[in-house]
Amino acid sequence: MSGLLALLDDVAGIAKVAAASVDDIAGQAAKAGAKAAGAVIDDAAVTPKYLHGFAPARELPIVGKIALGSIRNKLLFLLPAALLLSAFAPWVIMPLLMLGGSYLCFEGAEKIYHVFRPHAPYADGHSGAEADPTHLEAEKVAGAVKTDFILSAEIMTIALSALPADQPVWMQALALALVAVGITIAVYGGVALIVKADDVGLWLARVGRFGPTRALGRGIVAVMPGFMKALMIVGTAAMIWVGGSIILHGLDALGWHAPYDWIHHQAEAAAHALPALEGVVSWSVTAFFDGVFGLALGFVLIPVVAKVIDPVLAALRGGKGAH
Repeated sequence: MSGLLALLDDVAGIAKVAAASVDDIAGQAAKAGAKAAGAVIDDAAVTPKYLHGFAPARELPIVGKIALGSIRNKLLFLLPAALLLSAFAPWVIMPLLMLGGSYLCFEGAEKIYHVFRPHAPYADGHSGAEADPTHLEAEKVAGAVKTDFILSAEIMTIALSALPADQPVWMQALALALVAVGITIAVYGGVALIVKADDVGLWLARVGRFGPTRALGRGIVAVMPGFMKALMIVGTAAMIWVGGSIILHGLDALGWHAPYDWIHHQAEAAAHALPALEGVVSWSVTAFFDGVFGLALGFVLIPVVAKVIDPVLAALRGGKGAH
């Protein structure tokens, strides 16, 4: 009997340790996710622009497909890659992030370029074959998942950097998995609410039992088109800002400190001029110059992609350009 009691005591001790580990992992995942909040907001702002022009009945299925692709990006590719690179080749992480940041700058600058040059190469117009709704939906989902991959890479890298370096690999993996699932649910749940808000407003306007309820529904319907347009603009700006920020931080980490230091100095000077709004001013100035840098880099990359990268990819694929 004493042996059985000792065994039960050991099992209880192990259970307590396991419970503490679970609590520890959950707490670290929450902290890591909070540190990546900026990239999460960018991800949520970027996604709705891929739903523009589709029938309301296709909006939630498209969000579901993008969310599934996002989970696949994070759990199957980015999580193991982040752990392996962190363990065996940490020096590779920053150049890869900078490559992703360059893509975001290019993508955002290209959108702005096509506002002024709608018939330029790679404009958003589609040929007759591409105008097929099924093909267009698949193309938009693929584009959204590709952009999500870059933003998710940033999220997972920031989250990994927030975890204790001496933590066992399995605990890091579980914490990153919690971050991946939690952030994906938050981002795409929010996107689903945003894109269906006009349908909710229309329903309230039609079946609301009270005047204020119907008025609220009409107000939502009236506001949402402008809100969606503004969100598309914010999404494009977010891509440029995040991309520029990644490149500037990467250059600083790799030894070229001048651009990052200059922007930091400008932000500090502006913040000291308005001490009552120091934090807001410092962030705003930094974001502004990050965005200017990202936009300039994106415009430089447009002809590089058109004249060099796409022809090379086309030759490798034996067909049409990659973009």
